[in-house]
Amino acid sequence: MKKKSIIRDWVESIIVAFILAMIIRTFVVQAFKIPTGSMRPTLLEGDLILVNKFIYGAKVPFTNMTLPAVQKPQRGDVVVFIYPENPKKDFIKRLVATDAETVEIKNTAIYINDKPLSDPLFNQRYYYNRGPFAQEGKKIIVPKDSCFVLGDNSASSQDSRYWGFVPRKNIIGKATLIYWPLNRIRIIK
Repeated sequence: MKKKSIIRDWVESIIVAFILAMIIRTFVVQAFKIPTGSMRPTLLEGDLILVNKFIYGAKVPFTNMTLPAVQKPQRGDVVVFIYPENPKKDFIKRLVATDAETVEIKNTAIYINDKPLSDPLFNQRYYYNRGPFAQEGKKIIVPKDSCFVLGDNSASSQDSRYWGFVPRKNIIGKATLIYWPLNRIRIIK
């Protein structure tokens, strides 16, 4: 009888731990691995990161509902999202513009509403005019409830310049922490 209760205790503990892990992964934080160099130097291939799903309002599985957001995605945030051209893939890029803002890449710089971005996250990088959404002299207006995202490594990033906008509902969360490898542990900016 005692042996049966020990096994039962173990099974119950494992089930509770599993349920808690699934709740945390679904609604609070999820781990991702960086597959390419499109976000260099911020994120390197193989970096393991934690993504805060709670901050933008986590999606409730098997429904179209989301939890209330703590804040809206903001310019400069590194966001993980469902790739608009293939819903089975997750991408990571830096958010550049949102609803009704005009985006233009001119003289290697990003202009929002005809003003160059002065934030060091943007003005210390070289941006290329590549793809149908970033041609020289072309201004793009971001649709309502959408975002324009770019990779920090503009030379080798498939981003909004090529395939357009990310619907806000596709955003999974904000990349917050590199936790592996140990020599790269840091908050993501």
